[in-house]
Amino acid sequence: IVTVNCARLLKADHHATNGVVHVIDKVIATTTNTIQQIIETEDSLETLRTAVAASDLSSLLESEGQYTLLAPTNEAFEKIPRETLNRILGDPEALRDLLNHHILKSAMCAEAIIAGLTMETLEGATLDVGCSGEELTLNGKPIIANKDVLATNGVVHFVNELLIPDSAKTVFELAQESEVSKSTDLFRQAGLSSHLT
Repeated sequence: IVTVNCARLLKADHHATNGVVHVIDKVIATTTNTIQQIIETEDSLETLRTAVAASDLSSLLESEGQYTLLAPTNEAFEKIPRETLNRILGDPEALRDLLNHHILKSAMCAEAIIAGLTMETLEGATLDVGCSGEELTLNGKPIIANKDVLATNGVVHFVNELLIPDSAKTVFELAQESEVSKSTDLFRQAGLSSHLT
């Protein structure tokens, strides 16, 4: 699938006497903002703006290149427990891993996403980016709220859930989501959960 500024190429290589015509399915608008400038101007990305500033990722998101930012909205940050959010925001390494987990290494327009596509993030993990009918999905969940916001250095998709990588979780949080969750409960009952957090 070929796209031009996220417009799908419908018919290619119509040769004319004075050039070539390619037919696309959208009008291409002028793109002037970097990904960082989009974060700075969007009201729904206020929490992300604060997180990016605290992690010193601003320079990356305004640099030349082609990235895909899966931008968590304010709503996405509000869905996780306040103590978890405060812990991550207060830990520069965990915060950087969290944000890098939302950045793909290449620009990926919605039109070019097919079912079963696996993409590597800057954090080093992979995300399953796909589609279910007309809806885009991340790891099988339809959490992309707004798609194809174009920037001069890539594309932004707004997501309404936070994607927390294992590297940004405590042992306690990892254990709760795994096959040792009963052991975790025993640690908590014994008053030892602080060692896992």
